[in-house]
Amino acid sequence: MGGRKVCIVGSGNWGSAIAKIVGSNAAKLEQFDTTVNMWVFEEEVSGKKLTEIINMQHENVKYLPGHKLPPNVGVDEGPEGLKLISHVIHEWLGIEMSVLMGANIANEVAEEKFCETTIGCKNLEHGQILKELMQTRNFRITVVPEADTVEICGALKNVVAVGAGFCDGLSFGDNTKAAVIRLGLMEMITFAKLFCKGPVTSATFLESCGIADLITTCYGGRNRRVAEAFARTGKSIEQLEKEMLNGQKLQGPQTAAELNHILKQKNLVEKFPLFTAVYQICYEDKPVAEFIKCLQNHPAHM
Repeated sequence: MGGRKVCIVGSGNWGSAIAKIVGSNAAKLEQFDTTVNMWVFEEEVSGKKLTEIINMQHENVKYLPGHKLPPNVGVDEGPEGLKLISHVIHEWLGIEMSVLMGANIANEVAEEKFCETTIGCKNLEHGQILKELMQTRNFRITVVPEADTVEICGALKNVVAVGAGFCDGLSFGDNTKAAVIRLGLMEMITFAKLFCKGPVTSATFLESCGIADLITTCYGGRNRRVAEAFARTGKSIEQLEKEMLNGQKLQGPQTAAELNHILKQKNLVEKFPLFTAVYQICYEDKPVAEFIKCLQNHPAHM
């Protein structure tokens, strides 16, 4: 016992995947307390509390089945914008916040396949502590000071991934999807430069949190997968979320709605045709087949 205390708030597939890494590292590094507490929304799986299953079986059988969590990760019941979530937590708890984002599909992280990730931390000393806690041979971390940029990448990439899914559902091909990724990245950079309080440099978008995460999400993430089904089946986003995500939530459409509200307030909707098209298709009954128009008329072609 002793050292810095570590807890994990959240128990979806990503929370459980990072719990494997954090639990293992905390158990062997002297500067961290060996007990890692995990906070989870309580729910029942096959008549048993999910917390009890995790504590007894050391496995999140619902959100990350097939991967054992270290025995030093225990669980407790937890409480239940485009305001960045790190800012919300900072306001409520009054603590310094850092963020981790990257091309990190949870199952692949849990399977210990090599990947990179980015920690955005304004205090580089704290960033090094977090790097020690989370880095492994196959989970390689870069620390950058632009925490808000790192976090905004993690939110906006999901909107672009919805557009990529529309392309897949409409059978437009890889060339079109590459255009969605490029144009989407340009809108991400423009939005960050307009709305992030601190400096925003293009170099951060070349880290794992930027282009790498965007590519991964546009080819393998849940937002892409559900958006493809939306374009192919005509079912609603809400219905597909229930059918396909096993209790997980879709981030892209909700983020698109938050973005649209902000852009309308600032009279900037026309500067973001891809973000706007995703919003209109998800919430205003714009035909998904018209998504191609936002690419054809995008000002980035000029």
